[in-house]
Amino acid sequence: MSTVVTISASYGAGGSWIGPEVAERLGCRFVDRAIPVQVAERLDVPVEHAHVHDEAAAPRFTRLLARLPNTSGMVVPKPTTDAFCRETERLLIEAADVGDVVVLGRAGAIVLRDRPGALHVRLDGPGEARVFQAMRVEDIDKDEARRRQRSSDRARIDYVKHFYRADARDPRHYHMVLDSTAVAMPTCVDLIVTAARAHAPA
Repeated sequence: MSTVVTISASYGAGGSWIGPEVAERLGCRFVDRAIPVQVAERLDVPVEHAHVHDEAAAPRFTRLLARLPNTSGMVVPKPTTDAFCRETERLLIEAADVGDVVVLGRAGAIVLRDRPGALHVRLDGPGEARVFQAMRVEDIDKDEARRRQRSSDRARIDYVKHFYRADARDPRHYHMVLDSTAVAMPTCVDLIVTAARAHAPA
């Protein structure tokens, strides 16, 4: 039995905590922060470039980063945000092909929507509740949490809208939508793990 779970999470919904916990409970690999590194290696660019393009809408960054100086000081063409997105898609598909993987973000529910047995989960909650949860989890003040929420939510929404003409918040993309500010995060882990075990193909 091979398990594939995608988790979409708004800022402050606890995806960075819930995702790894789900992966550990299921005995799966967790795919999140390693993606920009792998994309950078495949496109032969510094990892900083991949981080800038990661889950960000192309129009905002392509104009700034289509051409960047390399370490020798020469200006050479760099891959566009479209190239980063397409390479990210290939990595997600390859990870799902191998199986036993939990993916956080990167429009995983849309990229892998036709994958048999894949479970797609959305973590969300009221904006103010997510601010307070982020303050607690990240040990930051309210102003900083609100700033990060505005920036992160907009980048993630724009990414999915630009590349997939879809709304990441649309519940139709997911099998489960959980308010992880009202349901305790460990309980969210229990629910996702139970659903993934029931949903995975025999």
